[in-house]
Amino acid sequence: MNKVTIELTDRLRKDYQNLPTAIQKKFKKQLRFLAENPRHPSLNMHRIRGTHNYWEFYIDQSYRCIFRYENNVYYLIAAGPHKVVDEFAKK
Repeated sequence: MNKVTIELTDRLRKDYQNLPTAIQKKFKKQLRFLAENPRHPSLNMHRIRGTHNYWEFYIDQSYRCIFRYENNVYYLIAAGPHKVVDEFAKK
């Protein structure tokens, strides 16, 4: 199995700081799943409708993480309430 690399953008780091503490904790758990098993069911990973290269995974029922995937690298772009997905769906 290929090694997965996770890169955090400046935007993602800023978004993370603004997440409620409980969501930050869930986000860290989801990052472990992403690193160990990107197909883990709780991630519910899927392409953002209307885009070619933006994907999302669930942090929880209300929060999402937006990313791109290239050459075994996950570039985490943004995190926040589900409305963050809408921003990328327009791109």
